[in-house]
Amino acid sequence: MHIDLVIESSRVFTGTAVVATPSAIAIAGDRIAAVGPHEDVSAFVRETNSKTGAPEVRDFGDALVLPGFHDSHLHFFHSAIYSSPFATTFVGKSEADCVARMRASAAGRPDGWLLAQGWREYRWNPPIMPTKHSLDEAFPDRPAALYSGDAHTLWLNSTALHELGLTCDSVPPSGGSYDRFEDGELTGIVREAAAMALMPRIMGAFSDAEVTDAYRGFFSTLARNGVTSVCDLSLMAHPGLDFIRDDIHARLLASGELTARVHLFPTLLDDMRRFENMREKYTGPSLQAPGFKQFFDGVSSQHTAWVTKPYSNARFPEDCGRPTVDVATMREYVLAAAAKGYPVRIHTIGDAAIHAALDIFEEARTAYGPLPEGRRNCLEHVENFLPEDIERLAQLQVVAAVQPPHMTLDPGGPEHDLGSERVRLMWPFRTLLDARTVLAFGTDSPVVDVNSMDVLYAAIARQDPATHDPAGGWLPEERIGRAEALRAYTQGSAAAAGRRRELGTLEPGMLADLAVLDRDVLACGIDDIQKTRVLATFMGGRCAFEA
Repeated sequence: MHIDLVIESSRVFTGTAVVATPSAIAIAGDRIAAVGPHEDVSAFVRETNSKTGAPEVRDFGDALVLPGFHDSHLHFFHSAIYSSPFATTFVGKSEADCVARMRASAAGRPDGWLLAQGWREYRWNPPIMPTKHSLDEAFPDRPAALYSGDAHTLWLNSTALHELGLTCDSVPPSGGSYDRFEDGELTGIVREAAAMALMPRIMGAFSDAEVTDAYRGFFSTLARNGVTSVCDLSLMAHPGLDFIRDDIHARLLASGELTARVHLFPTLLDDMRRFENMREKYTGPSLQAPGFKQFFDGVSSQHTAWVTKPYSNARFPEDCGRPTVDVATMREYVLAAAAKGYPVRIHTIGDAAIHAALDIFEEARTAYGPLPEGRRNCLEHVENFLPEDIERLAQLQVVAAVQPPHMTLDPGGPEHDLGSERVRLMWPFRTLLDARTVLAFGTDSPVVDVNSMDVLYAAIARQDPATHDPAGGWLPEERIGRAEALRAYTQGSAAAAGRRRELGTLEPGMLADLAVLDRDVLACGIDDIQKTRVLATFMGGRCAFEA
């Protein structure tokens, strides 16, 4: 063994303690060989390298060195495209404001589809759903497609509807819908599975070379944020197409441009051959296919999340949302995966979806036993619990994959949609940790940016990263500690990816994935967390970013 690199700092957070301590980290190849006090590691290095020469030494002074962040839930294809020059992103202040922003964007891209992502009508003034008419006036001859901030709804103009072959006689796919005016004409709003089914045809406007460039740009963004590992989860368009571009990841890996480890989670269907081919093909430390993803419901703000009792501001009798996949079908999918030892991650936002998914996981565990060691089923988002389900996650060894910045995306919305009683069990991070549930942090990018400091701030302060509202934090009794937040963003996410034996802590034998921050987020003022800058990012001992 030869020690190639030694990283030193007066503040190293290994993830095995609650504070940072003066330490040195010796790295051999892509793995950590030793961690400990400077003098101990120096002696180890001298002995190890006695015949091979001195290693490179990087002394980061009093900067905080910690395990690289791991985004447990993002959609790489969409994140790359919507953060590239090919599209634009915005929330907007109103329908008219969004159209004006699209006009400005169109000036820089004179041909082809006009794309945007991020609009949220419930944050507009007035908070009403847009229609195709405003886009038609601005773009009578060019197709325009605006993807909502929650990634569940498309807003299209008439040219786009025509290009996609949608008419008033079109029938949406199962789990999706087309909004209509009273006379039956399409409004231009397409929801859930129907929206996802259209995305491949819209995104087909880009060449592989353009998408690959967009991927390169997004990898750079991840590295600038100290993110060394991600879970690329499917956003299913239709059976067999879910935007998992393993070919592009493999191409960048072969050219040495993969600066974050990628874990692929394609859509769970009857036919598992696509996943099994990826699982067999990608076995290295940087690119793997650990399991499956499926959707069980939508989002609360659109009343498409599946809840047990009607929404407090119900739009019609028995307005409870609905499962996007039939419960019997989901059961068949999960049991078939469990029989082969494959983990499944299920999008569950409403309490009915969470409860049904846990029932299925419990049945699978009873029938086939626990998953092979290191593998975990996950529930994604888990925003609204039934009280009796809180402790079931830990009992069933199910990871709660959550996105802290989502808590404040819709100020006042949870109270309006679900009422004060149900709100008490929304994003209950403290309660989940006290029940010994494993939390895994992510962003659901492009729903929110992959800004690592915003993730930590939202979890610790329970305030909106942009506005810092509400004062004192939303449901402040559910705050968690800083070391707990860091562990959720490193160890917890590694568990969700089935990589806890190799990722998430700075210990001998672990992969050498590290981030270096310009201040100690374990001890700085809470308002200073977002001011923290990433100084350097290392993936497998190789510097992927340096400020």
